[in-house]
Amino acid sequence: MLTHNTLKYKAWADRRTLDAVAQLDPLAQSEALAFARQQLNHMVRVEELFRARLLGEPAPHDSTNTDTLPQLDELDRRLMAANRWLAAYLDGLTPGQLQEPIRFVFVDGKQGMLSREEAIFHLVNHGTYHRGAIGHALDRADGNRPADTYTVFIHGSEPERRNA
Repeated sequence: MLTHNTLKYKAWADRRTLDAVAQLDPLAQSEALAFARQQLNHMVRVEELFRARLLGEPAPHDSTNTDTLPQLDELDRRLMAANRWLAAYLDGLTPGQLQEPIRFVFVDGKQGMLSREEAIFHLVNHGTYHRGAIGHALDRADGNRPADTYTVFIHGSEPERRNA
């Protein structure tokens, strides 16, 4: 079952990753920065695609990435906006609505169906996967890879659970 903590965790981990990417030197660490921007762009576009699917709206994109990458500040703004929207959306759903199926078409033209809960879980899981790839690029570039696991998040936000 999704919890509000799950989406708080996602927003927290996204924020830590965006902040770490922003610390990269555009000249000395350009390859890692370009890779991170590509991954973040993909994450943002998938978030925007699934928002439309959850709302029953037309797809806002016909691909999950672009040839020209937005600047980091735009990716930051869009990803944080997606996180705020997703938290508000979850707040407005009843348990029954979470289980309702949504049917949609992937950008490759194939049909898909998930419950609303599964679609939201997909976004949490999808972000975790791509943050891991960005973290690897940060490591290779001697960047500052943030700890972004759920346990680090929960023990930071609820320290009393650390020694329970």
